[in-house]
Amino acid sequence: MSEVGMEKFDAIIVGAGPAGSAAGTLLARAGMNVLLVERGQTPGSKNVSGGLIYTKTINEIFPEFWSSAPVERAITNHQIVMLGEASSVAMDFRSEAAAQPPYNAFSVLRASFDPWMAKQAEDAGASLITGVTVDALKMENGRVIGIQAGPDELLADVVVIAEGTAGLLLKQAGLRSESLPHDVSLGIKEVIALPENVIQERFQCTPETGMAYTLVGHTCGIEGGGFLYTNKSSLSVGVVAKIDSIYQSKMHPHEILDAFKAHPLMTRLLEGGEVVEYSAQTVHRGGVHLASRLYGDGYVVTGSAARLVLNNVVTLRGMDFAIISAVEAAKAVLAARENGSYNAADLAGYETLLKQTSIYKDWQTFKDTYPLLENKRLFDLYPDLACNVMERLFTPTTQPSPKVFSALRAEMAALQAQRQEKVSLLTLMKDMFQIARGMVL
Repeated sequence: MSEVGMEKFDAIIVGAGPAGSAAGTLLARAGMNVLLVERGQTPGSKNVSGGLIYTKTINEIFPEFWSSAPVERAITNHQIVMLGEASSVAMDFRSEAAAQPPYNAFSVLRASFDPWMAKQAEDAGASLITGVTVDALKMENGRVIGIQAGPDELLADVVVIAEGTAGLLLKQAGLRSESLPHDVSLGIKEVIALPENVIQERFQCTPETGMAYTLVGHTCGIEGGGFLYTNKSSLSVGVVAKIDSIYQSKMHPHEILDAFKAHPLMTRLLEGGEVVEYSAQTVHRGGVHLASRLYGDGYVVTGSAARLVLNNVVTLRGMDFAIISAVEAAKAVLAARENGSYNAADLAGYETLLKQTSIYKDWQTFKDTYPLLENKRLFDLYPDLACNVMERLFTPTTQPSPKVFSALRAEMAALQAQRQEKVSLLTLMKDMFQIARGMVL
């Protein structure tokens, strides 16, 4: 480390996740002297994510990346599932096109995927150091001029901050405000080992394809939802729940996940599996109103450090947004190099470029979904109601079969009596309109 500390770099990148490694690759390809700094012993070792990466942007940087990257399964089947007390209602989408290049999305495990991305940056000419904690951004007259790592000061013309969701360096330097509890969720995840042949039989997959589930309900009344992704020989399963809702419930995170896994559907899907990893990490819910400052004198911020996340109830996107931001950050840094200055005014093009991408367009499209995340009925009452209505419709009795509206009214009355919680048809209609406005209209 001491030898590295003697050199000034064109760019230092803090964090070797998807954003950091993508930015490092692009800047190094353009001839910049780049240092990529990762606090884990290997890239990905500090990250708890096992999720989906959408292919469009990463394939533009690394054409046909799937031929060499450690991807798990091409996702060809998406299910959106509402979980009742002991039943479920699902919407199922299957795409044969997603099983062919250029694919649509892959399940990945960050512990293996991140080292591959960092290796691409190294192959492009970037230097990678691991096991190094960056203690602070080095400032001079309000400008970021490098990083402080233990006794070493590393200097650079520009610093790309890709430190992840916590944003500790930004907060410490006074470049980002504290997040409000209702804007932050906690992702609670397990990796559960299962033999490949069991996964393929249980989820009706080929050796190369897989499934992704988005699940709503059965989270102990806590505002949040669940996910399940098939990997080669494991499942990534978890819950993303609002931190303030968890606090109010007085439940431990692992209790919430255990209750979610105890649902009959989850029990069947996870049967015979062995938990090989448990982890938890904060996740910002994203949105234009939460975007942090993206640039300043001597620095740009990328990925989840910049709160570039989309949670529209149906999907939670982070990795592809991180890579999109890295592409635009690299463009802005290279333009600033042409100007011979990395002042805020020279790096302001980053925000302009980012606003032209799908990140801001998706935020705008789904801006009305954010109030849904505050509506507890969406995660508790309505999944039960939907399942109970379907149960009533598909269960013959000695009485005449009900129409849908009659079944709905009967189940609303039953749930109100059971929970001592009054929900009128007017409230239901208002909530359905809010859902339609946020996700359909």
